[in-house]
Amino acid sequence: MLTKIFRDFFNSEKTGGLVLIFCTIVSLVLANSGWKDPYISFWNNDFNGHSYTHWINDGLMAIFFLLIGLELEREVYIGELNNFRNALFPAAAALGGVLVPAAIYIFFNYGTPSQSGAGIPMATDIAFAIGVLSLMGNKVPAGLKIFITALAVIDDLFAILVIAIFYSTGISWIYLGIAAAIFIAMLIMNRLKVHVLLPYLMLGISLWYCMLHSGVHATIAGVLTAFAIPFGDGGENSISYKLQHFLHKPVAFIIVPLFALANTALYIAPGWMQQLQTTEGLGIIAGLVAGKPIGILLFSAAAVALGICKLPAGLKWKHITGAGMLAGIGFTMSIFVALLAFDKEEYVTIAKISIIAASVIAALAGLIMLKIILRSKISEADEEQ
Repeated sequence: MLTKIFRDFFNSEKTGGLVLIFCTIVSLVLANSGWKDPYISFWNNDFNGHSYTHWINDGLMAIFFLLIGLELEREVYIGELNNFRNALFPAAAALGGVLVPAAIYIFFNYGTPSQSGAGIPMATDIAFAIGVLSLMGNKVPAGLKIFITALAVIDDLFAILVIAIFYSTGISWIYLGIAAAIFIAMLIMNRLKVHVLLPYLMLGISLWYCMLHSGVHATIAGVLTAFAIPFGDGGENSISYKLQHFLHKPVAFIIVPLFALANTALYIAPGWMQQLQTTEGLGIIAGLVAGKPIGILLFSAAAVALGICKLPAGLKWKHITGAGMLAGIGFTMSIFVALLAFDKEEYVTIAKISIIAASVIAALAGLIMLKIILRSKISEADEEQ
């Protein structure tokens, strides 16, 4: 049985994923039409010293990471990650889905100026992946939905750690110290059982401001704020639940679509196929399309073979392979990491085109694979009858 909170989460991500796909297509069409100049320049308009795109990436995406943090917290306390043994299988799969794509990218880019993009193919776009999965309707086993969601949540955790550790530059220890003091104050409030949301949000904004000037990416403030907010019993009256429930729709239908519109306002010039054939392009595409399913399957199979965990009930290895293919849809998180990894616009453009191409290939491959699996399952059931 799927719990209510999981159904709400899955349905929110499913619809949000479909909206995300639509916005991406619209943005790419506009950016490559007769309206490309005004459309692309719109996102570069200045507001208070920064472009609209910068405000979205460093400001609104902090709210996106706040929601991810709340979802991580819920999974740890009462979700799939609450039971250590149950969590080991998606954790092993996620680890493989991070390390193998990064290794493939490094293989193509070691010693080149684009080497810093190794974090790009590590990420999975949970909204996009679940949006594609939802196209198969109610034929998808509940266990597969839970596995993909847990896999993507742990994957997001790895991505957050990668951003915090490897993509922080020019550390300002004064601002970082103030940020640490604010976070400690929030944790003390938590321990004192302050169950009023407003103080946490006010301190969270202050934390974001200090992070913005510290050299550690500002969006990390969203995750830290989420874990400082008291979880309580996780019920509908807890402030964690209320905030998570409130944020689902604005994040799914406003923030992530705006991120997609702003960051895919990308003119694809003639010769884009050659860009895919650069070491950077090959590393991203091979990492997401091949590295993700290979890493997920290898590491999870090794964990089962070693007796560390077992294959979830109702699932077979072909389900895990199909899920691994869908995990190659990097999109939102991959583009986000690409923006942090590269200073040169040329590298960012190649990364975006490669991420879009890889995500489309991964989505189609995963969709076809899972459709064949589910169809064969229906045929087997009919034969038994």
